[in-house]
Amino acid sequence: MDLDIKNLLEENLNISKENNELLKKVRNFQRWAQITKALYWLIIIAVAFGAFYYLKPILGNVLNLYSGGVSSVNSIKDVGSNLSDIQDLLKGLNQ
Repeated sequence: MDLDIKNLLEENLNISKENNELLKKVRNFQRWAQITKALYWLIIIAVAFGAFYYLKPILGNVLNLYSGGVSSVNSIKDVGSNLSDIQDLLKGLNQ
């Protein structure tokens, strides 16, 4: 009986050592998975900020061009209203 218990204990010890090695591998894999996921998100955030940094001057120029175009359209509308005032003045002079 004592020999059977000793064999069972040795088998249990071997299985426990094997399980411990597998658990260490799983833990190591999880650690690397967390590191790579953090690096992945850091790269995405860095690329987004970098793109914003490089595109900001271009977007600023486009917005200035747009606002200049809008002010030009408004000035053309003002010229049109001034022309209608001049036409009214000329009609008043002709009468």
